[in-house]
Amino acid sequence: MILTVTLNTALDLTYRVPALTPHASHRVTQVIERPGGKGLNVARVLAALGHETVATGFAGGATGAVLREQLAATPVRDELVETTGPTRRTVAVVDTASGDTTQLNEPGPTVTPAEWAAFRARFTELLDGAAAVALCGSLPPGIHVGAYGELVRLARAAAVPVLLDTSGEPLRRGIAARPDLVKPNAEELAHLTGAREPHRATRDARRRGARAVVSSLGPEGLFAVTPEGLWRAAPPAAVKGNPTGAGDSAVAGLLSGLVDDVTWPERLTRAVALSAATVLSPVAGEFDAPAYEELLPRVQVTRLEAVETP
Repeated sequence: MILTVTLNTALDLTYRVPALTPHASHRVTQVIERPGGKGLNVARVLAALGHETVATGFAGGATGAVLREQLAATPVRDELVETTGPTRRTVAVVDTASGDTTQLNEPGPTVTPAEWAAFRARFTELLDGAAAVALCGSLPPGIHVGAYGELVRLARAAAVPVLLDTSGEPLRRGIAARPDLVKPNAEELAHLTGAREPHRATRDARRRGARAVVSSLGPEGLFAVTPEGLWRAAPPAAVKGNPTGAGDSAVAGLLSGLVDDVTWPERLTRAVALSAATVLSPVAGEFDAPAYEELLPRVQVTRLEAVETP
């Protein structure tokens, strides 16, 4: 079983408009509603790949009820903890003429100390039997900035491999707890390390505590620093579409490879192919399965150095 944690879940709304024009009224041609937040996106992709997946985190209010009703229609097992505050909404407005997406994200509910204690207890229980755990996304109001570091230490104490995908101070605190893998994008990595050159920034991030660091380079693929070496993985060509959820699909590919105990090139291949197939999907946060299968043998993985010392 793979466990995903989404402390700041969301009800994702995607609006498609012919063209997005500032200061103008728009006729929406399509509305798509689905459970969201980074960890839930990861869980849905993992389930589609055939993995048994459990999702925990927080959900509350009328928005949370809709989210849980929709989650029940998926293969993902719902282990979300109830909050008194309502789950946030995110709105993605897709300009169908250009393919560009504008994202609006609400902050999320304020989590009380009692709700955080209830979550920690449930998380500890769920670690029993987990093959891996992913800690994903932003922290809602009320949760202390070192929360991910706390959860990383709980996972390590239970001998469960842990992947961390967050940003800012939560990433800084979390990486110090020594997760097995972190997956920042280039901007998050630069904020963490002060460096923008991928080799230097990724190596610096690894020295801060992570066993491996996989950095997203957007349409150019991934750069990875691992105990087995340095790697660059790229799609066969740039793909155009909606990038919403592409990073979460990359996380799912890395986790899938981890629990299947495949080599780093195979893990990175899955991650890049899933990410590109998500950009090509007409629904934000989903992946195009035929595109994924077609891309898998075409992803280019290059070994830059054979061994990376800590």
